[in-house]
Amino acid sequence: MGNERAAARELGMFLRSRRERTTPQDLGLEPGPRRKVEGLRREEVAALAGLSTDYYQRLEQGRNVRPSDATLDSIADALGLDEVERRHLMRLAQLARRPRLPAPRAADRVPRNTRLLLAAIDLPAFVATRHLDMLAWNNLAAALLGDPRELPPDRRNVLLTLFHEEEFRLRCPGWEAMALDYIGILRAAVSTDPDHPRAVAVVSELSISSPEFRRLWARHDVREVVHGTKTIRHPRVGDIAVEWDAYPLQPPPGPLMIVFTPKAGHEERLRLLKVIADAGEDREPEPHAAPSPASHLADAAGDRYRRGRSSRLAP
Repeated sequence: MGNERAAARELGMFLRSRRERTTPQDLGLEPGPRRKVEGLRREEVAALAGLSTDYYQRLEQGRNVRPSDATLDSIADALGLDEVERRHLMRLAQLARRPRLPAPRAADRVPRNTRLLLAAIDLPAFVATRHLDMLAWNNLAAALLGDPRELPPDRRNVLLTLFHEEEFRLRCPGWEAMALDYIGILRAAVSTDPDHPRAVAVVSELSISSPEFRRLWARHDVREVVHGTKTIRHPRVGDIAVEWDAYPLQPPPGPLMIVFTPKAGHEERLRLLKVIADAGEDREPEPHAAPSPASHLADAAGDRYRRGRSSRLAP
């Protein structure tokens, strides 16, 4: 029953976050006098959805309520949710109202053809779990972002690095927008299995250690398809402007392949980076690190890539 209770709590917090971010003006309503809250009141959402205030309040509190799809549709309409947010709401509700035995959690693995693709393409790319643990990467990604093998296997996590490594923020201006995208990926994974040990471990550690993470995680943003742009300030090549996309390798919550493509005018710098990356391929490879059962890490491509880089991972 733990997963169902966790899903009910997550459902309630998601509804509250969306209510507090929705103003009467967003819905074409008059705010009225003496208003003390910026978002909607619970009674306003309940009225718009055709529910009692007590029922809606219990939903936000995660108190043993199992709403129907029709009820959820009415709430989604009242809050003006988009399609991604609606699907997130439905997944959480399905977990909350259908008690079942926990499903086996298989370790995430990198398909053989994906490993071949990582080695073959002339673009930086890596594979990560939906909890953002690094599974595999190519030589160009290690050159652009820093070699993940410089971190212990259980620390090769995009979000742990993002919020713990100050060097990354110096190399990547506008990191917060990117952090929201990565957090949205993790939030989508949480909606399929709120009690997953790796999700609990990553969120718990960052919630304790990083006020910035707590603030962004409390937004309850969710991402299914991710596309973004950023500039990497590489210490040897200079600024490289890239676009990045996340491609699902399997249906959620399976792993993702994240690929970086140079923006117009920055192709030559990426080619120069490839020369630097290829120059390290003849070095003695570092042995595999044993995968961590708790985080399902698999360092499948690590033997190909150079060791001893001065920079650390900066996804």
